[in-house]
Amino acid sequence: MSERGTRDRAAVIDDGFAGLQRWGIRLVVFAAALFVIGWIVGHLWVVIFPVALALIVSTVLEPPTSWLRDRRVPAGVASAIVVLGFIAVVVGTIALLTPQVAGQAPELADSAARGLQKVRDWLTGGPLSLSEGQITRAIEAVQEKLRNSATAISSGLFSTIGAATSAVVNLVLVLMLSFFFVKDGHKFLPWMKTLGGRRGGEHTAEVMGRAWGTLGGFIRTQTLVALIDAVIIGTGLAILGVPLAVPLAVVTFFGGYIPIIGAFISGALAVLVTLVTNSPRDALIALAIVVFVQQLEGNVLSPYLQGKNLNLHAAVVLLSVTAGGTLFGITGAFLAVPVAATTAEVLRYINERIDDTVSESAPPEDSEAAEKLERQAED
Repeated sequence: MSERGTRDRAAVIDDGFAGLQRWGIRLVVFAAALFVIGWIVGHLWVVIFPVALALIVSTVLEPPTSWLRDRRVPAGVASAIVVLGFIAVVVGTIALLTPQVAGQAPELADSAARGLQKVRDWLTGGPLSLSEGQITRAIEAVQEKLRNSATAISSGLFSTIGAATSAVVNLVLVLMLSFFFVKDGHKFLPWMKTLGGRRGGEHTAEVMGRAWGTLGGFIRTQTLVALIDAVIIGTGLAILGVPLAVPLAVVTFFGGYIPIIGAFISGALAVLVTLVTNSPRDALIALAIVVFVQQLEGNVLSPYLQGKNLNLHAAVVLLSVTAGGTLFGITGAFLAVPVAATTAEVLRYINERIDDTVSESAPPEDSEAAEKLERQAED
């Protein structure tokens, strides 16, 4: 009998605990590294936030800028044209929608609160006959949140001069950074490859190029998906005669940037408002429209338009949005999926390099055996 077959049980158990100890130390070190990174991000958030927004804006502006550069337009001129055109589109859209949205925002929140009241009355006095205790407390909490939101919205975007100044500074900073990113961003990866050398530079440039492509594809496609959702839901609500169709369409559009949770919240808001402003029958029709749009997005638009660009499971998306929203509020929920998609792309590249290393270091006989098995499977 071999030595392996006569090993003492205590030695086997000891090896198992040694493995657990090694992995435990690694997990502790990894958690400490994540804590340090989070601490750094928290303290540098005033810098990281505008840079992140500028990168997201740049993913939208980079394709038209590249198109102009390919037609011999100087990089600075092309970037200026695209950035100024982007500003004009955004300002025009805000100028067109702000009067309706700002004027109807308090009514929108109040209608949603009254819709929740109707739902509570039906749950407690309808066929379900549920107890009023927990339902009442939950509904009142949501109503209070909606009323507070209505007050904040109706008072304007900036509550103080300091907040207004900070927002303006961030906006200008984001636009300036976006201009420089689209102007000189195409030079960054070659510079990084040269700076890092053949070993480090090539890997870094490849990872960053893939992450940029993934981020740009997600933002552009999600914008298109959110626009389609908003148009369909807004048109359906307008046909039903809902007086707040335009603000609800705007909420649906911005909610589309927060996958799963944003669509659920904006859809529920549309149904509640329809329940109050119209009738239960129209609310059921609005619910059918919202469900149809969400099914269209989940089963047709996102898979077809996104393709394998993200390649993230729905559970990963949901957990990312939940974690981002819990830690950093609405900003974290918005940035959660791009961060998760970028991280996943980095991990995929690392996995590819590991597979290449393993295949290159495999003994020749193992490679020959694998090729033989492949030929047998094909036959």
